[in-house]
Amino acid sequence: MKKKSKIFVAGHRGLVGSAITRLLQKEGYTNLLLPTREELNLLDNNAVDEFFEKEKPEFVFLAAAKVGGIVANNSYRADFIYQNIQIQNNVIHSAWKYGVEKLLFLGSSCIYPKESPQPMKEEYMLTGPLEYTNEPYAIAKIAGMNMCESFNLQYGTNFISVMPTNLYGENDNYDLKTSHVLPALIRKMHLAQALLDEDFDAIRHDLIKRPFEGVQSFLGNKELTKVLEEYGIFVVNNSVELRLWGSGEPRREFLHSDDLAEALLHIMKKISFDDIVKERGMTEVRNTHINIGSGKDQTIAELAEIVKKIVGFEGNINWDAEKPDGTFQKLLDISRIKKLGWKPKMTLKKGVKMVYNQYLTE
Repeated sequence: MKKKSKIFVAGHRGLVGSAITRLLQKEGYTNLLLPTREELNLLDNNAVDEFFEKEKPEFVFLAAAKVGGIVANNSYRADFIYQNIQIQNNVIHSAWKYGVEKLLFLGSSCIYPKESPQPMKEEYMLTGPLEYTNEPYAIAKIAGMNMCESFNLQYGTNFISVMPTNLYGENDNYDLKTSHVLPALIRKMHLAQALLDEDFDAIRHDLIKRPFEGVQSFLGNKELTKVLEEYGIFVVNNSVELRLWGSGEPRREFLHSDDLAEALLHIMKKISFDDIVKERGMTEVRNTHINIGSGKDQTIAELAEIVKKIVGFEGNINWDAEKPDGTFQKLLDISRIKKLGWKPKMTLKKGVKMVYNQYLTE
């Protein structure tokens, strides 16, 4: 990949896509194709086909997806499977049709079975039932991975799938109805501390920057307090209590999006599909994706304590064990990506401090 190569970053405004874009620009790549959603609707097959025919990208980072946390995945099951499959089909097919030199497809660690052995190796995919709450999203991602493999085998393309662990970073989604656990914890504790301080101006400022659907920032103090209760933030005995879903016992691994971007650029520049097949000594080619993670995990309760300290929340945390926990553990085996020459750099505490500072200044 040369500095002037035409590079299409699909989803460049999202958490992953923006990290890829920042790194490419930092590294001196000058010919980036960055259409907005208004300029290119990836759900529209004709629009995607016309874009590829006109622009002829040489390299593609497919980071566009419909994503969300456990509530969103379970509530909008049809949207998650339909939209993700549609985006993947359109981009991957056009990449083959118009001769893209190399494509990286971004999946998710939820592709592994709910009861998968830990840490999860690439070959564990499709060895057991998926976690029910995000099954539609996982099936969509598995389909995209198999599509990349199938085009490689039938047409000789160089399409590589990577499976990141739970991600966080700049441009994360802080909508409390659809966000993942880490950004949700950051925002909830930020709002909870403002409530504890009786700083309703800070709460209103937060709502103006990141509106809740159907919630107005001009609501009175009592109405705002009721709104926060809907998201587990309660005034109790002259203090504030944050009630979180589940037991807090499941373990999760996290990777900063800037670390992921460096891994993706390393793979795009140095690793081919043939390299992966050769390294694994496959007779039947399957599960050729590459895990990307930090290699470390902690309980959700431990994560909450890390966020609490960094945000400075002085109230109490309680757990609602009647709510679902999801998969108990999702730790990726990252031995293969390490052998390929990459390893993570950022610690979780450093990363959370960074994103909370960004949250305050955005």
